[in-house]
Amino acid sequence: MRVTPFQQRVYDLVARIPRGRVATYRDIADRLGCGSARAVGQALKRNPFAPRVPCHRVVSSDLTLGGFQGKISGAAIRRKLRLLEGEGIRFTKGRLDESCRY
Repeated sequence: MRVTPFQQRVYDLVARIPRGRVATYRDIADRLGCGSARAVGQALKRNPFAPRVPCHRVVSSDLTLGGFQGKISGAAIRRKLRLLEGEGIRFTKGRLDESCRY
């Protein structure tokens, strides 16, 4: 799979999010200086480097789960929740505990 320079920058940054922490799509966009959280989401939807690039550690700006594997509901989102909970990240009423932010 071919990776664009922008995608590679996203993957390099997301690879540095430590276990038990998350960043938002907006956080990633801001750190890259690109201004588009959606572009970050699109890059992560195509992540060929999982699990080395832990795209499950990126959540929506409102601290809800957001998407995963190009889906916004169903089995993919349940898997994202399980992965995050397995790393000790907790959600209350569908929102992330702010202390888990990277």
